[in-house]
Amino acid sequence: MKTCHQFNTVRAEYEREIRFMLAHSERHAGRPAAKSSAKQAASAKQRMARALNSHVGRCPECG
Repeated sequence: MKTCHQFNTVRAEYEREIRFMLAHSERHAGRPAAKSSAKQAASAKQRMARALNSHVGRCPECG
């Protein structure tokens, strides 16, 4: 599937945010902050999927 520049930009931003939260979770393993970051990363993955799916649905270049 060919995707547009906007799709790639949105995906890269979400992936960067997810990597940051997972790294924070690993650094603070065993603390409440680690659990919170891990949950936020999972939530960000769901938001990314939703955002990219809706983008593909309305973008003429990606669709």
